[in-house]
Amino acid sequence: MVKLDTEICVCNSINVGELAECIKKNNLSTLDEVLENTDCPIGDKCESCQDEGFNNDGFNISMVLAMVERNTVPKN
Repeated sequence: MVKLDTEICVCNSINVGELAECIKKNNLSTLDEVLENTDCPIGDKCESCQDEGFNNDGFNISMVLAMVERNTVPKN
C-alpha cells in the first residue's frame, strides 16, 4: 500500500499527500490539468512521474488521480 509520504515527483519533492491535496484543492481531474497547474508544479523535469514512476514502481501521477477520484487516499 502506498503511504502519504511516498515521493511521486523527486524532481519537485512532491509526495502522494501533497499531490492529492493539490488535486482536490484545484479540482483537477486529468493528467493534463495536473501537469499544467502552477499551484504544485509536477512532471515538468524528468517526467518519470508521468509514466513508470521514479523508482519504476508504478507510483505515478495517474495513480494519485485515481486514488483521489475513488476517495482511497490513505489517512496519515
